[in-house]
Amino acid sequence: MRGACDCHVHLFGPPGRFPFSSERKYTPPQASIEELLALQEKLGLERLVIVQASPYGTDNSCMVDALQRLGERARGVAVIDQDTSLIPMHSLGVRGVRVNLQTGGERDPKLARRLLEQAARRIAPLGWHLQIWTNPPMLAALQDFLGSLPVPLVIDHFGLARSVREAAPLLSLLRGGNTWIKLSAPHRVGDVEAVAHALVSANEERLVWGSDWPHPGTGPRRREVTQPFDDVDDVQALERLRQWAGSERVREKILVDNAARLYDF
Repeated sequence: MRGACDCHVHLFGPPGRFPFSSERKYTPPQASIEELLALQEKLGLERLVIVQASPYGTDNSCMVDALQRLGERARGVAVIDQDTSLIPMHSLGVRGVRVNLQTGGERDPKLARRLLEQAARRIAPLGWHLQIWTNPPMLAALQDFLGSLPVPLVIDHFGLARSVREAAPLLSLLRGGNTWIKLSAPHRVGDVEAVAHALVSANEERLVWGSDWPHPGTGPRRREVTQPFDDVDDVQALERLRQWAGSERVREKILVDNAARLYDF
């Protein structure tokens, strides 16, 4: 499909060139640009969004290298600290910052709010969005705060909602109009069919799709050993979007139009 976008992929380059953070929670295998582009061709997608993977911490070198190589077909989402320079990344196609509360096991809403506030202040002048990966209890605790953010909010992986009941904060935020949700990594979600249909009904204008390739392992994590990627059928995953969307018009909106607006293609 012309202009269709995979809005959530990761890359893991050669460790000698792109070393992992010593504080990482897991160690993944390599996943190259060439493998990613082969998948894009197989799925019939033209655009992609590279999300900084947690094993790299705030060293965005692997993601930035990929943006330089891929040019206009790609956008990026970075992970930053107070020393990260944003303007050079903006020129290469970075359009958001990710705050990953889930991988680190953050459960304190007060600390999470401080982290999100700090990130939002830094990115607001550039017009970037704030991407968050966390769970339903954290989303419920932060719902009012998230709804008042001065920048667009993007929530990863269905907000990990396992049921429509758990998705209640997502539905409320979606209806508010400043929140986007990624229909990505459905294998991480329980009753994903019901949740997906509820999200589409709530606001089809604020949904995007992502494969989560190469599917970092969901099992117990240890940095001392290389953890294999999960075995996911990406063709089937994309086909499920057709069922959730309910029509080709909505499917095209999610894959093309919404992604183009969010990521400034």
